[in-house]
Amino acid sequence: MVAAAVTATTAVAMAMVAAPGASAAPSHTSIPHTTPNWLDSAGTVDIGTPSAAAAVTARVYLAPQGGLDALKAAALAVSTPGSATYHQFLTPEQYRSQFGPTSDEVAAVESYLASAGLAVTGVESSNRYVSVAGTVAAAQQAFGVSIQNFDHDGQEVQAPTSDVTLPDSVADSVLTVTGLDTTAHTMAPPPAGFRNARPCSIFYGQIEAAFMADYTTPLPPFKGATLPYAPCGYTGPQFRAAYEGDTTLDGSGVTVAITDAYAAPTIATDANTYAVQHGDGAYGDDQLTQVVPDSFKHAARCNPSGWYGEETLDVEAVHAMAPGANIRYYASASCDDDDFLDTLNRVVDEDQVQLVSNSWGDVEEAESAANIAAYEQVFLQGAMEGISFLFSSGDSGDELANTGIKQADYPTSDPYVTSIGGTSTAINRNGKLARETGWGTVKYTLAADGTSWTRLGFLYGSGGGSSALFNQPVYQAGKVPGAARGVPDVAMDADPTTGMLIGETQTFPDGAAYGEYRIGGTSLSSPLFAGMTALTLQNGAQGGLGLLNPLIYGSASSAFRDVTGHLKDAGNVRVDYVNGIDPTRGLLYSVRTFDQDSSLKVTNGWDFVTGLGSPTSAWLTAVP
Repeated sequence: MVAAAVTATTAVAMAMVAAPGASAAPSHTSIPHTTPNWLDSAGTVDIGTPSAAAAVTARVYLAPQGGLDALKAAALAVSTPGSATYHQFLTPEQYRSQFGPTSDEVAAVESYLASAGLAVTGVESSNRYVSVAGTVAAAQQAFGVSIQNFDHDGQEVQAPTSDVTLPDSVADSVLTVTGLDTTAHTMAPPPAGFRNARPCSIFYGQIEAAFMADYTTPLPPFKGATLPYAPCGYTGPQFRAAYEGDTTLDGSGVTVAITDAYAAPTIATDANTYAVQHGDGAYGDDQLTQVVPDSFKHAARCNPSGWYGEETLDVEAVHAMAPGANIRYYASASCDDDDFLDTLNRVVDEDQVQLVSNSWGDVEEAESAANIAAYEQVFLQGAMEGISFLFSSGDSGDELANTGIKQADYPTSDPYVTSIGGTSTAINRNGKLARETGWGTVKYTLAADGTSWTRLGFLYGSGGGSSALFNQPVYQAGKVPGAARGVPDVAMDADPTTGMLIGETQTFPDGAAYGEYRIGGTSLSSPLFAGMTALTLQNGAQGGLGLLNPLIYGSASSAFRDVTGHLKDAGNVRVDYVNGIDPTRGLLYSVRTFDQDSSLKVTNGWDFVTGLGSPTSAWLTAVP
């Protein structure tokens, strides 16, 4: 594993000359990768030294007993079929006893931080981190760094100019330190949904787009062919028939967790209304549970209502694939890393779920090595307890258009999670998966004279790529090209053109009301795969599977359909309301193409768009 996720124990020589007759100063060890990775990037400007009295808050994360490498080896072993410890999962109490920081280590770290002038403001309930507060002067003294002010990424921030150093007596107990860099980094939800205009197809290819909505005014062919109108949005019965076949499994006995920020106030009624109207079956008592923090924060920059739509999509997609599974929704207090970390910590400490679907993330360059270390420790604990973490791979292809750099997203690129990419999926009138290809969309709009289509360019597509943070994990060796962690691992329908119909209470000009709209993104494919995998667990592993990837790339690789083909059409015609609500201001027509995902290509075998491919019904019986 690369250095960004490893705690080094090599001491950095900090020669200190003792005065005659004085005791030698204790030697110090550097805590690697605690310098911000953006420090030397173009556009970063040093704007001076902060006041010595300026405020600092930080978290000092403690290392697992036995070291991070031992924990990683144990997490892979317990998740790998054929291993001597396969499926010998731990309870949270057993995990803390074997790998958690000891009370003596916590006390030693607390004592040192207090002696250096910082106030210890709390210790995380499982001893994961010690929270401290104080001044810049005290933080510089405690952590052996110089803190400067910088203009970075449009923000004025405080940050250390070198790695943290700590006395040898406590350094081995520390994994990383977060918070000294005050850059505000937030996880982003997908774009807001919309209300579908008509015409649209009930199943793929039902209605040809030879005419406009009046069925008399011709639409021009696209590259010589007449395309179909986009589906109105697939529903649970269509997805179940296409992916799961004729199984009687429904996910009973399995609990799927979902994490997002905030909590939709109408989720219970919305999800039940949608399920009953579309053949998924009403929710049973306590089948859907919201777990919320004491309070929410940072609403101004996190847009809570946008997260309501994400929660709605995630819940309804899981229930569509696994109508009998329990769903436990965990709400983060905000879209910040610290709050998501606290939410994930709660998931593994409560240990009430077997799968966790996560439809959020950001580009790798936006994450600090310190935060990555903190996230990965949670994923490792989850693997040891039999909990599988799934993350959507992103919706911006190779990210070049967004960032100027081709890169993968995080946390989806972490080797200890399963990355879910996206396909464009044709489900026919019989509920069969007729064709599929990689999700990647170039948009064309109807010219003003209505006689041709004008190319606007790449719009969105399945995230993927070679990680810049992680070396190739052993389970990908020989199956993924290159020497780096490749994402995604697998894929399911994610294209908004062939996406899912969901139902949510929204605000319209005449007030709040339940409404339905089609939506996509890998925010759809992740909960779809989580729901389908709930059936796999019901069939043979109700105690969980831990990290799914050794199974996916090993004995179960034949349970995934290699996505190599194309849909029979170059794209679909989509109709949208100009005002997003109704036809009073007219209609907009566009073509959304298939299999044009930035620089990422669908190939034979594993690829950067769809991974190993999409699951077949054989995935339901894949547990050895």
